[in-house]
Amino acid sequence: MSTLPFRSHHIPWLFVAGFGVVIAVNAVMIWFAVGSFSGLYSDHARERGLHYNSIVAEQRSRDALHWQVDTKWLPETARLMLSVTGADGKPPAGARVSAELVRPAEKRPPLPVALGDLGDGRFAAYVDLPARGNWDLDIIVEAGDRHFALTKRMFLR
Repeated sequence: MSTLPFRSHHIPWLFVAGFGVVIAVNAVMIWFAVGSFSGLYSDHARERGLHYNSIVAEQRSRDALHWQVDTKWLPETARLMLSVTGADGKPPAGARVSAELVRPAEKRPPLPVALGDLGDGRFAAYVDLPARGNWDLDIIVEAGDRHFALTKRMFLR
């Protein structure tokens, strides 16, 4: 009979300790979630929302160009290859390409990519990756007064 009061005395404290552990773990997970990624892809999300119709019109005019951008990552040489073709299958005359790599789930500044023109609509760059994994490649192609923007998700190793 002496064990019954001992058990009954500790049981409520076991429940309190169990709930304390659950609350502590949830608090740590909330702290990591709030501090790691804001959920915003753009620093100017509100302004983009206010000018939504003009942004959609710009994207439609870009899509009407029917330009294609093909990308290839060569991990053994840390080289990024791009090729740009127009609607006719030929590269746009005088095309200039700029690009940057963005980590989709990290607060890290974009990594600029210095693309060299290889001719015939082909471009290449050596990229010193700070981390392997998923990257968004933001590409802007300009030829004269025409602009084309594209984002490609790539797994770089």
